[in-house]
Amino acid sequence: MQAFSDRVLCSGGGQRHGLAGRLSDGRERESFIVADETTEITLASRIESIAEAATVASQVASRLRLNEEAAFGLDLAVREAVTNAVLHGNRQDASQPVELAFTDDGTELVVTVRDRGEGFNPEAVPDPTDAQNLLKASGRGILFIRTFMDTVEWSRHPEGGTIVRMTKKR
Repeated sequence: MQAFSDRVLCSGGGQRHGLAGRLSDGRERESFIVADETTEITLASRIESIAEAATVASQVASRLRLNEEAAFGLDLAVREAVTNAVLHGNRQDASQPVELAFTDDGTELVVTVRDRGEGFNPEAVPDPTDAQNLLKASGRGILFIRTFMDTVEWSRHPEGGTIVRMTKKR
């Protein structure tokens, strides 16, 4: 199994907002929503890293108590973005890292994925809904990412590589 680094950083005191109360049997109950949290991981550019990224996305969704639909969309968007970074950006060169970060401020979740590739123009990617592309086995990742996240932006990192920044309103 590929090892990865995992850091959970809390800024602003790692605020937890929620409710306290008593259950029907008299026990104390606390229900908290985590806010001001950042989780960062670095993965090798290997196919197996896609599942590792999805596992971390699921953990983040659980900690943030995202609803089922939002958690599904997050999982799919992370899988597709990391797949693109591993296959197209870093060309499965395990010595080239894929950096993944989840940052939540309580109002939105921002997910970034960085590869070390040469970059690309997302607008030049063929439209998978065009009749000529409907039966192709690949080419739908960007469409899925844009469908399940509220905003998606691609940019070049000053030290090289592409960054995809995806946000999901909470």
